[in-house]
Amino acid sequence: MTGLGRFGVKLGLERTRAILQRAGNPEASLRGALIAGTNGKGSTAAMLAAILRRHGHRVGTMPSPHLVSYRERIQVDGVPISEAEFAAAVEWLQPRLEGISPELGAPTEFEILTTVALTYLARRCDRLVIEVGMGGRLDATNVLDLGVSVITNVALDHQQYLGDSVEKIAAEKAGIIKPGDAVVTGAEGAALTVVESAASNAGAEVWRLGRELRLTSRWRGWEGSEIDLSGPGFEYHGLKVPLLGTHQAANAALAVAAANRLGEVPDGLDAVRWPGRLEPIGRRPTVLLDGGHNPAALAALAEDVPRLAEGRPVTVVFGMMADKDIPASLAELRRLAPAGVIFTAADSPRAAKPLELAALWAGGEAVENAILAARRGLELTGPDGLLLVCGSLYLVGAVRDFLIEDAARR
Repeated sequence: MTGLGRFGVKLGLERTRAILQRAGNPEASLRGALIAGTNGKGSTAAMLAAILRRHGHRVGTMPSPHLVSYRERIQVDGVPISEAEFAAAVEWLQPRLEGISPELGAPTEFEILTTVALTYLARRCDRLVIEVGMGGRLDATNVLDLGVSVITNVALDHQQYLGDSVEKIAAEKAGIIKPGDAVVTGAEGAALTVVESAASNAGAEVWRLGRELRLTSRWRGWEGSEIDLSGPGFEYHGLKVPLLGTHQAANAALAVAAANRLGEVPDGLDAVRWPGRLEPIGRRPTVLLDGGHNPAALAALAEDVPRLAEGRPVTVVFGMMADKDIPASLAELRRLAPAGVIFTAADSPRAAKPLELAALWAGGEAVENAILAARRGLELTGPDGLLLVCGSLYLVGAVRDFLIEDAARR
């Protein structure tokens, strides 16, 4: 797979469109939702997909990034593509990658993955629920016109590619809106103004959280939350949201509204699972895994983890990609007042060095190997504490299986 394309970021839709045209544009007739936003895209997609599956649809998704296997990025009804099917899909597409206009340049790995996924999913699914990889306007997934555009929220992230202000980033994310789309958004302030303008230019109707969409949520601790939601032509009460975190109420509201736009009521929301996003594992100690990778995501953890800890000491294993806003993220992490912090790194050239993280923190331990860091975290936590592994989905993916196996032995 990686041998077919180039690593790195090369924004633009021309190469993806050219490949899909050679494949016969199998995605052109499909309906569903394209989901952009700074945080919450994956959770919103998982909840919407769960609702659509409950109503008998075959749902294709492209979670990004993966936790353990590349195959997780192509799923039908929550089941990743098999190794044999993945190889066959790549082999089928490979001749169609040849002869792309030299002016367009070689397709990137993500563009190839996107076209492999779409050609595979289009033959097996009647609905697509697709997360945007980065930004929106120039992301390879934006070749899709599924009828519903969801923009969860907008905060500073990927500034080197998307712009140095919330308004610029919002413009990139609002670029997924197609003429006549139904738009659902949780954006606020200046970002919402940008989304509204883009929707108006596209002749798209907008449902805004806090305006057309009226949400009331109730914290249920380790059981998640419960929401009441009303909007144009619908009203639901007592919907159970099993995903942990107060922020999941808003994500659930967007998923329910998007499902309504696709003609479905929110049966199935209670069945959603989303690994690596404030995911609890085991007891004694309780372990929480969260792949949030920017200050806004860490701020949500700072609000929710102390409530979940219920007075227990919290130990943190933390690793982050070096191109993220690490100082601001660490500032949010300090609000947890952790009893101990172990800094580590996923096996990625982009990962920040543990010693450098520890220096910024002015303390803590640095353990290069992620598994050893998780083991050290368990030792420091003890049976009556809470261990939080956070800062990167790549880090969560690196230690998740080890922690699940450890919890099974306890």
